[in-house]
Amino acid sequence: MTTAAQGLPFLKGHGTENDFVIVPDPDGRIELSPEDVARLCDRRAGIGGDGMLRVVRSAAHPEAAAMADEAEWFMDYRNGDGSIAEMCGNGVRVFARYLQRAGLAEAGDLAVATRAGVRRVHIAKGGDGDITVDMGSALLPQGDVTVGVGDRTWPARNVNMGNPHAVAFVADLAEAGDLLTAPATVPAEAYPAGVNVEFVVERGPRHVAMRVHERGSGETRSCGTGACAVMVAAARRDGADPAVTGRPVTYTVDLPGGRVVITERVDGTVEMTGPAVIVAEGVIDPAWLGVSRTPAGDPST
Repeated sequence: MTTAAQGLPFLKGHGTENDFVIVPDPDGRIELSPEDVARLCDRRAGIGGDGMLRVVRSAAHPEAAAMADEAEWFMDYRNGDGSIAEMCGNGVRVFARYLQRAGLAEAGDLAVATRAGVRRVHIAKGGDGDITVDMGSALLPQGDVTVGVGDRTWPARNVNMGNPHAVAFVADLAEAGDLLTAPATVPAEAYPAGVNVEFVVERGPRHVAMRVHERGSGETRSCGTGACAVMVAAARRDGADPAVTGRPVTYTVDLPGGRVVITERVDGTVEMTGPAVIVAEGVIDPAWLGVSRTPAGDPST
């Protein structure tokens, strides 16, 4: 492995305290193994984060090249354990904030390619305004699902927001335990690739609070796709379906790390609005990480 002589630039950001290591790699020349990502995200021996956002031009990444005409930039998102995830709602907001900070995007509308498809983003004016993300439509697979912690179980709603979720309504968020390990889900075949599990309580009319276990990361302070899944599950439980009523519905969702506002449109599109903050930037010692880069100008890229 050829190690880059110079350091590897990075930034650190968060969306409602769901935090990420951001690695700019516009030409797709950096190779990061799952082990590398896990080291970067390690909170004691690395930089620390719930996941990693690699910023790559869509045309330079084989998984995103087909989306390059719609979205210049691809969010290569990895969980904190290095595993690949389809989508991260808080991550998209932080990704967009980085593009704005780097002068690669301006306030207004932006398209971002993800493994769950192209996501439309709106950056409010000002350097720290809220960011709204078109999260796509929710899928509601049929079949009963239950989640369990210890000797307790709850019925759950199966919701897919480009990644899988099991949403359980509980009387008290403390019932979820420490969420260090993944809650049990039944039947297992409902989630062959694992699942994010949300526990939800009422706060008021169209206002809920939640905790989440994210697959590959454990309990996090916030999960954007999870908040969207919770909103859709709460709306259906409350008898609200914009496709049926012809009226959009909006819920406020409180997470341990902050608050987001989520609207489901009549066409099924789910939009999430919330903050995104860049808190630091620096350089990773390449000798510590063992990262390799394809030399600039290499015809193989």
